[in-house]
Formats: sequence, C-alpha cells, structure tokens
Amino acid sequence: MFFDPYYLLFIAPAVLLGLWAQSRVHSAFGKASQVNANMSGAEAARHILNSAGLTNVAIERVGGHLSDHYDPSHRVLRLSPDVYGVRSLAAVGIAAHEAGHAIQDAENYAPLAVRNAAVPLANFGSGISWTLIMLGMFLSKYLVFAGIAAFSCVVFFQLINLPVEFNASSRAKTRLLQLGIIGPPQQRYVNSVLNAAALTYVAATLQSLVTLAYFLLRFGGSDE
Repeated sequence: MFFDPYYLLFIAPAVLLGLWAQSRVHSAFGKASQVNANMSGAEAARHILNSAGLTNVAIERVGGHLSDHYDPSHRVLRLSPDVYGVRSLAAVGIAAHEAGHAIQDAENYAPLAVRNAAVPLANFGSGISWTLIMLGMFLSKYLVFAGIAAFSCVVFFQLINLPVEFNASSRAKTRLLQLGIIGPPQQRYVNSVLNAAALTYVAATLQSLVTLAYFLLRFGGSDE
C-alpha cells in the first residue's frame, strides 16, 4: 500500500497552515518592498555585523528568490537579489534576520550549535525514512521502525530550528531600531515580514510532528 487516505486527514491542517503562511510571506514582503529604506539589505547587514564586531563575516550575493541564508562553515552571509542591493524595508528586515544568525554563531548560541549539528541527520532522515517505511511494509517491521527513527531526526531538527529562527528575528528587530536603520513608524513593516516568515517554520514543524504521529499510530504496533 503506497497511499493511505488517512494520512491526508492527518497532514491536511499543517499543509493548509503552510500554504497560508507562504501567502502571508509573499504578501508581507510585497508590501514592505514598496516602502523605501535608507540602506540596502547588504548595507544594513554590514552595519549590524560591524556593530557586533563581526567585520570578518563576508556578505555575498546569491541567485534565487528569498534564498537568503547564513553559512556558518564559511562565515558568509548570502543574500538574494531581492535583498542584497535593494533599499526597502523588506530587504533590510530579511538581511537583519540573517545577520542575527551570524551573531548567534559568534556568541555560541546553544540552539544554533545543536541545529547545525543536526543538519546531516535531518537530511539523512528526510531522504531515507519514507523508503525504509515502504520497504518495511513488505519485507520487515524492523525496516518500518528504522524509517520512523530516521524521520524522528527530521522532527528534532524542526523543533530545535524554531527557537533559532525566533531568536534571530528578535535580534534583527532590536538591532534595526537600536542602530537607527529603521524608525518606530517603519517597524510594523519589518515585523510583518519576519513574523510571516516565522509562521512558515511553525507550519513545517507542525507538519513533521503530525507525520511522525501518523507513523507511530499507523505502524507503531505493526506485527508485519
């Protein structure tokens, strides 16, 4: 059996939340993109990093839409074309969030260290869990249990990722105001972008938790 309609009942609320969160992100980013800022995303990130003493963290432009991220292995903050050279509140908000991750890294923020260590396990679990479970349905219940264990790594990553992302956004909001990059009247635009982005992480976490619950209920007592 490769399709179980009950899985759709389990996952539907989380999927709908994810779709709504994505629409919120695009809407908030679009509105904030129309409001000018005094700095580009790259300039805002550089200012925040320098203020934290992180002059050794580089900033690079990368392709893709909202592909912004901080690479801790190379200590590089990579910004998308919609953020890097654009002077908008959306751009500075996203750039400040990624700069927040760099500051977390420099301060040895524990949840970030755990999350980074969990990335290989999460990637492995995401890639192999469904395969093991499907094979186990025909071959051995132990493969099913191995698949569930592998998927648990994905759930763990999603759970530890939440405080990391929320903390980075909190740092971004605080430093943007403290450094005068934005003023109080502009704060609501930045908040709307970062809060919408945070909701996507909540949806992803909920989806992984619900999927794990489905696996446990569906196969936890399997004698196949």
